[in-house]
Amino acid sequence: MSDSIDSQPATVRRVNHLILFCMAIVVLFCSAAVVRAHELSGYAGGQARLFFQEAQFPGQRDHSASLVLRPEYYHEFESGSSVAFTPFFRLDSQDSRRTHFDVREMTYLHLADEFELRVGVRRVFWGVTEFQHLVDVINQTDLVENPDTEDKLGQPMVNLSFARDWGTLDLFWLPYFRERTFPGRGGRLRFATVLDTDNVLYESSAQEWNQDFAVRYSKVIEDLDLGLAWFHGTSRDPSFVFAFGPGGVPQGKLLYQQINQVSLDASYVADAWLLKLEALYRAGQGNRRGPQADDYAALTGGFEYTLYGLFDLGWDLGLIAEYLYDERGDDALTPFENDVGLGARLAFNDVQSTEILLGMIQDIDTPARYVSVEASRRLGSRWTLEAEARLFLDQPPSDFFVNLNRDDYVQLELQYHF
Repeated sequence: MSDSIDSQPATVRRVNHLILFCMAIVVLFCSAAVVRAHELSGYAGGQARLFFQEAQFPGQRDHSASLVLRPEYYHEFESGSSVAFTPFFRLDSQDSRRTHFDVREMTYLHLADEFELRVGVRRVFWGVTEFQHLVDVINQTDLVENPDTEDKLGQPMVNLSFARDWGTLDLFWLPYFRERTFPGRGGRLRFATVLDTDNVLYESSAQEWNQDFAVRYSKVIEDLDLGLAWFHGTSRDPSFVFAFGPGGVPQGKLLYQQINQVSLDASYVADAWLLKLEALYRAGQGNRRGPQADDYAALTGGFEYTLYGLFDLGWDLGLIAEYLYDERGDDALTPFENDVGLGARLAFNDVQSTEILLGMIQDIDTPARYVSVEASRRLGSRWTLEAEARLFLDQPPSDFFVNLNRDDYVQLELQYHF
């Protein structure tokens, strides 16, 4: 394992590296064919996050407000190839770490008769289940954005894709690693110990420049959508190393280890039923007891059953049930190692695209439960209102979410789309 050895702060150094990479892609764009069409879209918005209880740890603040900007720029060339650029910026009043900039996408797509080549920074999603995306291993989680782990950082990559009658084969070269974002001292939804994100540890001597690789095969077979994948490289899930520093002050460091992972994701449609499964086997990952490597299996599986045209109002109601399992049990680096997820998705199918998603994950071994509510509605042709609530209920001292037991919150975000 190696620590940061450059005198420049690690965060600044990594941002500079990413900027240089993006500049190289820009040069590639400029050397391409003449642009035939282009589009500028995106949104700007304001967000308010209100917590029900006072902060649990020193330095935390009770509420926050933030501004967000996410433009999307798209160019298409005469050949059909294209470029896309999506920067992201948030300015937060509560947590300096949540004030951050990221390149979500900056990609050149080259279309050929036999293959597709994507070069740059992009986000790739794998997975089918609702409550947890086990197999989604390409991109790093942007945890300061939302605790649901749905938001991802842009990942530098080269992606070569072959689509044939026998399926689609994707090859990935990932030349640079992105570290996970974590709340700072002033932020809520964090550990009691503020994690040191400027001096992280790596198992690889190449640190963030370790060369990662992935392969994924996917195919649609009638009503079955199947994906098989292999990943080798730096784990996007850090292990934690806690110790006492000078003066007995607790310190927490992040350790990124080398893993091998094979995974399966599948969904099957049968009338109103949608059956879902994600499963993986991973070698090389640490656990809650420490950085010692574990080999383990995990899965999330279940169904969504949709009732169409509810109450003769044109509403669709999806009923969701999933089981979440990790064979490491209490040593897992996830709170969902033996849990049941239940949810309902209501789509009003109106002009305003109103939707509500209610979910609850109940631990089978303890009273701990996690409740989530998400709703969205268009206001006219340009505005969207999004609301969400997160509740961390009855968390016992041994639970992964125990540090969040006073962090129940509601959030409103108003977005202007252009």
